[in-house]
Amino acid sequence: MSAPESFGTGSGIFRRKPIDQIASSEGGGLNRTLGLWQLTAIGVGGIIGAGIFSLAGAVANKTAGPAVLISFLIAGVASAAAAFSYAEFAGLIPKAGSAYTYGYAVLGEVVGWFIGWDLLLEYTAIVSVVAIGISGYFNDLLGFLHVKLPLWMSGAPGSEKVGEVAPGSYKVNLFAVLLCLLIAYILNQGMKSAARFETLLVYLKVGLVVLVVVVGAFHINSGNYADFFPFGLSGAFTGAATVFFAVFGYDAMSTAAEESVDSQKHMPKAIIYSLAISMVLYVLACLVLTGMVNYKDISAEAAFSAAFKSIGMPWLGAVIAVGAILGILTVLFTFLMGASRVGYAMSKDGLLPKWFGKAHPVRKVPSRMTWVLGGASAVIAGFLPIGEAAELTNIGILLAFIVVCVAVIVLRYKRPELKRTFKTPGMPVVPIIGVVFSIWLITFLQPETWLRFAIWFAIGMVIYFAYGRRRSVLNNPPAAEEAKAAE
Repeated sequence: MSAPESFGTGSGIFRRKPIDQIASSEGGGLNRTLGLWQLTAIGVGGIIGAGIFSLAGAVANKTAGPAVLISFLIAGVASAAAAFSYAEFAGLIPKAGSAYTYGYAVLGEVVGWFIGWDLLLEYTAIVSVVAIGISGYFNDLLGFLHVKLPLWMSGAPGSEKVGEVAPGSYKVNLFAVLLCLLIAYILNQGMKSAARFETLLVYLKVGLVVLVVVVGAFHINSGNYADFFPFGLSGAFTGAATVFFAVFGYDAMSTAAEESVDSQKHMPKAIIYSLAISMVLYVLACLVLTGMVNYKDISAEAAFSAAFKSIGMPWLGAVIAVGAILGILTVLFTFLMGASRVGYAMSKDGLLPKWFGKAHPVRKVPSRMTWVLGGASAVIAGFLPIGEAAELTNIGILLAFIVVCVAVIVLRYKRPELKRTFKTPGMPVVPIIGVVFSIWLITFLQPETWLRFAIWFAIGMVIYFAYGRRRSVLNNPPAAEEAKAAE
């Protein structure tokens, strides 16, 4: 049996946060208010979004056909491999930060910084991309009501459609900006009230998907399944690479471990439950969609709305369009919450200025970090076209998955005596599947994505070596004792 870790195990940039002290810590300035089903709702809110309402139709139409169902199953299995690893860590380390904290505790400070810095960009960019997407739905809805916004507030520069308006007519995507700031405001009202808002929208979203499945099931034409693999088996795998980004979200939810009433018991369950619920809904929705409409005729932009309009039920299509807008709001909530908790954890560890790690004295939420990242997402959403904003996402999530899956293997064999409320099954095969699948998906990313990632990584390394390494709590034991006493 290994000996318990002491303060600042390891040396230099690979020093590690002692897991024994992290696991026994009572927490800091955040309130523990979230129960099991609130955590599960936050996870479902992060997972189910554009995946059902637009991505499923686009992949079915252009990549996989009815085999989009198989695409989601493949992606779900791969995501589950990482989810099990997250669940083991969530039960072991009940602190904010998720992959950042896990990597810091097992693989060292520089690895933790690398993942935390990366997730700050990825989560913030996801919020921006989703806000831009919702803004597009909102503009279409206004067009249906014959309301036309001034061009200067209708979109980001460069997002004008050819032939519609002159280049340079768009100045800012004002609705997307306001949406990002609204979510930041809601999160700053306190986790208890914010979680109620999130849970309400999740119930609405799940109810909408169930309505779609039940009503659509009566209009399935089995003949639409005849050509199940029109693009071949490779089409299903290519589709899996695309829809994989619709089957994570539990990773952002796990950043709220420090705000869970009983994190060590509830967090692992919430991770598994949220992924399981989402996968069941994804599979049923895909089955109904490809059964109602031949894959060649599925709308790549508004699949379900168009499907119900084609069978003479336009009213349901309108309900779906409005419900989709409200439902996708939960993705904004989950990922902005995740980004702010990662930044908060990094600040508490001394890797970012302490100013960012101050919790609101009354509401007990990381209000400063939430407003900073909410403002950053608003700037990205307001002034970048959706394509450029989307290129900032994906790679960081996959790298975080790799780090967590590797770390859970290392820790299982290095510290087998640690009390775990959940254990990843099939060790080490299941985490290795998560690593391999994540590496495979990374090969699909464009060179521009790698360039942006390299620039962000370089900036992060400069900040770490110029500031974080020297100011780290692990590099200053007296500061660590003061912080512990303050908590």
